[in-house]
Amino acid sequence: MPRTVVVTGASSGIGAALRGLLAERGDQVLGVDLAGSDLDADLSTPRGRADAAEEVGKRTGHVDAVITCAGTSDPGEAMVTVNYFGSTEFVEALRPLLAKSEAPRVVLVGSISGTQPNDPAVVETCLRGDEQAALTAVREAIADHRAFQLYPSSKAAIAQWARRTSVSEGWADAGIAVNVVAPGVVRTPMTAGLFADPKRKAVMDQAVPMPLHGYAAAEDVARVLAYFADAATTHITGQVVYVDGGAEATLRPAALC
Repeated sequence: MPRTVVVTGASSGIGAALRGLLAERGDQVLGVDLAGSDLDADLSTPRGRADAAEEVGKRTGHVDAVITCAGTSDPGEAMVTVNYFGSTEFVEALRPLLAKSEAPRVVLVGSISGTQPNDPAVVETCLRGDEQAALTAVREAIADHRAFQLYPSSKAAIAQWARRTSVSEGWADAGIAVNVVAPGVVRTPMTAGLFADPKRKAVMDQAVPMPLHGYAAAEDVARVLAYFADAATTHITGQVVYVDGGAEATLRPAALC
């Protein structure tokens, strides 16, 4: 039976690949992006998130799944305003619509980078829901020449939010599954600059070794996202699943399992 699925970041990369895959299987997809999608919205601001959620409600009476693909890899404030709050606050605003579904699902796009060193202050303020404090922590990290920690911080916070939220009141008890799909290196417009620069590519390859099949295509990640959004995928919540060609298993000891 067709499902109503909201996909953020639907105009390019993983989001665009996912939108096409879901449409092919007959789902009604509502794409959300800055421009060029079904619903143009700026998820980097509280008002933009609220307005986008309200517009989703006007266009559909319920939501079966929300998949958050919107994000940026450019070091800066958008690391928290888009990557973290643009996902978590948008999903929270859609919870009443998800609760009307017979099989509601939330899937957030994380990253293998979430396992790498991060800025504890950024992670803590994000999880506390204090966006202004998180922005202050971001500015302090940039001033301290630690901007490289911002992307891992945003993705670590996403994973921790999902773990905590998945079993919180109003989520699991309402049948809403919340999971994270964490890619390794994916060939998308967002990573084009890394591939174009031999030095940056060498650093990337060392940081994220992918022994199984190498770099992923956007479609490889989209298929896993679609699986977790499916009504038939039950009893899985609070999980972080790495679509990384074995990078996480390579970098972290088996004792952590």
